[in-house]
Amino acid sequence: MTDATDFSAEGGCTCAQVRYRLASRPLFVNCCHCRWCQRESGSAFAINAMIEAERVELLAGAPEMVDTPSLSGKGQKIWRCPNCRVAVWSNYAGSGEAVRFVRVGTLDDPDLLPPDIHIFTGSKQPWVQLPPDTPAVPEYYKASALWPQESLERRAVLIARAKKP
Repeated sequence: MTDATDFSAEGGCTCAQVRYRLASRPLFVNCCHCRWCQRESGSAFAINAMIEAERVELLAGAPEMVDTPSLSGKGQKIWRCPNCRVAVWSNYAGSGEAVRFVRVGTLDDPDLLPPDIHIFTGSKQPWVQLPPDTPAVPEYYKASALWPQESLERRAVLIARAKKP
């Protein structure tokens, strides 16, 4: 993996009212096959690029937050274009406002960020074939076991910031 800041990508919603730029590589990219993601995406899975909120630059528009239930019971905040209603990113309770889960499909070039892992494969659609060279787990995983060292260091900075009064 190259330095995280040697990366930039732009994306947005369908109507282009909301546009954003990722100022670095994400921490990690999850392809989630849970039933909640299937329902929310209307597809077989959701692909989310986890990245520090400060590294997501809003270029145009203002996404609107929609509180949405989640399997954990803690909910998630899905940020949608107020016009076309496309979800551009989410915030989950476990990461708070510090990390955005950017919908990879909203990138202008989603091919830039293939999944680093497939999660909740215990509920994946049976016709989905997972690539043999990408880790896959029946539920969730420990970041410390799979994330690159650079991402773990960035995560440690976020955790330290959250602990400061």
